[in-house]
Amino acid sequence: MLKLIEFIKKIYLPLLFVVLEIVAIRYYAHSNSYAEARLLATSNSVVGGVYGSISGVGEYFGLRKRNRVLLEEMAELQNELTRYREQAVYDQLDSLGLEVETKYSYMTARVVRNTVSRQHNFLTLNKGLRDGVETDMAVITPDGAMVGYVVSCSERYAVAISILNTDFNASGKLAGDGHSGSIYWEGFDSHRVKMHELSKYAPVEVGDTIVSTGFSHFFPEDITIGYVERMEVDEPTSSFKLELRLAADMTRLQDVLLIKNIDIYELNALEAEADSLFRY
Repeated sequence: MLKLIEFIKKIYLPLLFVVLEIVAIRYYAHSNSYAEARLLATSNSVVGGVYGSISGVGEYFGLRKRNRVLLEEMAELQNELTRYREQAVYDQLDSLGLEVETKYSYMTARVVRNTVSRQHNFLTLNKGLRDGVETDMAVITPDGAMVGYVVSCSERYAVAISILNTDFNASGKLAGDGHSGSIYWEGFDSHRVKMHELSKYAPVEVGDTIVSTGFSHFFPEDITIGYVERMEVDEPTSSFKLELRLAADMTRLQDVLLIKNIDIYELNALEAEADSLFRY
């Protein structure tokens, strides 16, 4: 009880001030209609601002969910676009009674772990075998930039080798041109990769876009890899050696698209058989 009395003594003056302020405001508010309307408008403005802020915070945290929904829709649109692109082939073979299946299918995933500072970097994705993820599926950003490809799967997760991995291999070409070369990472800059073995006759310039060739069983043709920043002639081979700024920001990956080449296992088996025939 004594502590309560001491506490009241300490806050007596501020408490009295607050009470008097409340009484004064109530008296002012009811003194005339103009004052009452003005006070009401002010209070509504304050309350509206508070509710607006709360609503804005709610919308901000809802953006992540909306982004996932949009990404799912994008994957479905990619599947539909693939079907449209192959429609011409369907039409040509329809008269022969033959049927062709879509070569690629798309699905979404979220990056739950990503390394960029090692020599051998990998990404962990939140989907696995039970979701339809398989090894050798390509990984790209929602806007179509190369990221890596899946190398291992469990029931609920998958691991993909990153383009920022010294063991990563891919082929690239000048956008709109047939000249191609090999893509590799030297292990230093998380925003740049190298391209070599590009013919010295290739009409390459700084700023040009490098895309996938489609030779790889992982990536469809014309997936964006990066943009030419520097170029030099590799004297021993008389070919161009390029430095590319990656189209994908590998340090900020969140949502990604997975691409499955439906024919990949058949192609791998066929090529392995052919290789064994000429090995001896």
